[in-house]
Amino acid sequence: MRAQISVQAAALGAAFALLAGGPGVARAANPPSPPSEVISPLPGTPDANPDTQISFLGAPASHLRDISVVGSRSGTHRGRLRFYSTHTGGSFLPARAFIAGETVTVSAQVVGYGTPLRIATRFTVSRPAALSGAGPMQAATPSSPDVQHFHSRPDLQPPAVSVTTPAADPGLGDVFITADGGPGEAGAMIIAPSGQLVWFLPTKGTLKAFNLNVQSYRTQPVLTWWQGQVVAGHGQGVDEIYSSNYVHIATVRAGNGLFADLHDFVLTPHGSAWITAYAPVHADLRPFGGSTDGIIEDGVVQEIDIKTGLVMFDWHALGHVPISASYMSVPRPAGQLFDFFHLNSIDPLSNGTALISARNTWATYLVSETTGNVLWQLGGKHSSFTLGPGVSFAWQHDAELLANDTLTLFDNDDSPAEASESSALTIALDPSASTATLVTRLTHPGTPILSNSQGDVQELANGDTFVGWGDVADASEFSASGQLTFDLHLPTATTSYRAFRFPWSAQPPSRPALAASTNGQQMWLYASWNGATNVASWQVLAGSTSGSQGVVGTYPDTGFETSIVAPTTAPYVSVLALSASGTVLARSRTVALAHG
Repeated sequence: MRAQISVQAAALGAAFALLAGGPGVARAANPPSPPSEVISPLPGTPDANPDTQISFLGAPASHLRDISVVGSRSGTHRGRLRFYSTHTGGSFLPARAFIAGETVTVSAQVVGYGTPLRIATRFTVSRPAALSGAGPMQAATPSSPDVQHFHSRPDLQPPAVSVTTPAADPGLGDVFITADGGPGEAGAMIIAPSGQLVWFLPTKGTLKAFNLNVQSYRTQPVLTWWQGQVVAGHGQGVDEIYSSNYVHIATVRAGNGLFADLHDFVLTPHGSAWITAYAPVHADLRPFGGSTDGIIEDGVVQEIDIKTGLVMFDWHALGHVPISASYMSVPRPAGQLFDFFHLNSIDPLSNGTALISARNTWATYLVSETTGNVLWQLGGKHSSFTLGPGVSFAWQHDAELLANDTLTLFDNDDSPAEASESSALTIALDPSASTATLVTRLTHPGTPILSNSQGDVQELANGDTFVGWGDVADASEFSASGQLTFDLHLPTATTSYRAFRFPWSAQPPSRPALAASTNGQQMWLYASWNGATNVASWQVLAGSTSGSQGVVGTYPDTGFETSIVAPTTAPYVSVLALSASGTVLARSRTVALAHG
């Protein structure tokens, strides 16, 4: 029998919250206050994966006793309890999978805080649906003028970059972006304010890269991005963490039988990561005009313990947002995917809540991390706030809640079009009056941009706003007064999920690359060092043997690849990368000159 999601399953949420009681542990004279305890899958989750783990977040795992996990069809489940590296709980890993369609009841005791606390949850198990994978990407067109080429790195062919409005403040940092779909290779790019390439990591085969960002991990700046396949508008892949010298630190995977999605990846100070995931499952969609055996795409938020890979928290949109909230139509033919929610951003906040954006409900949701319940929603069919003039938005991306109840988001307003152009919104919320007031709406001052998908808004340290235009692959910066202060473009047909601007300092562990040739009278050299930010000049060494090279001259660095004409015909040559103070940073390999 095929398992179906019960639409009424979400109503179970309140019934399995924290329960007090249970004898057996003597009350301490002054027992510490118990932490809030959250069990995932959350109560009422209608579509937990058969391979789900049971996550206990709150008290250290050593305080858990008498864990009981019972499936209505599969019976009692044995397993093992693994501790989170954050010392805030642990996950019970069942020894066998649950059965699709069954209800699972979980209970446990939390001891060590006076009277033991009985905690519980109940959820339903889904029948996951398999989606077909992506095909190979189109190869770069070598002759295209919109593709960059380098003598020293012929293996790199990123899309060209043009700057039409020079950065008013180059010191604010480099641009972090991913390229996909257009001329040139797909991949992750760091671009200097001048438009010069700083670093490029191409993807191969069916893999793509999205959401290149700078975050902090263990108090150090790191590069993060998602990598994988794009299937039906979401990602099936992993999230990557690399050090500031481009060395791999960690790969973060989704848990509970799911893949990490491309839409968001947020590191926390205590060693966990918030990620998005998608769960396509079979469901009876007849109440919404669909088929008996439809396929619905659920949006899932997980918090992952980076060190252990365990799931600490697991939130499903289907357990908390009604299907009727969607602005998408339900496909009638069986087998077609209904993406009712389309989760595309998470903003975990310090007060135990998280802001979630859903493209296909035109709404952002403030969610309690303790219960998973929606505390309020902005926009959509049932907004908790009265929207003032200009506040309406549709098909949005990248919602963030800033200080003083100010919210930013990228308003696509397209697919299908709800306006003539996309915009970056800043909205002031008044929770006491339940009103939302427009603060600013930024649109592109040149050619209007209507972005079908993707996009983001970033508030910079100097008060400027940096906007990634998503599907159009442009990035713009605006002053506090709304003036355009920086405008950067990738080629037509290229898309970029998000664009950020950060100060960046890096030195790769690899050697600089060098290409050289001579006509017997002079030497042409091309030096580059993919990812290096602190090279001020290149010192050319040449000699009659590879081991006897002398200094020919020193030449200023001019961008990603510096071309040099040197007055020597010596058969062996190498270059030193020098800092502004003249310190040797690295040396290229020695190459034998080819006669042109």
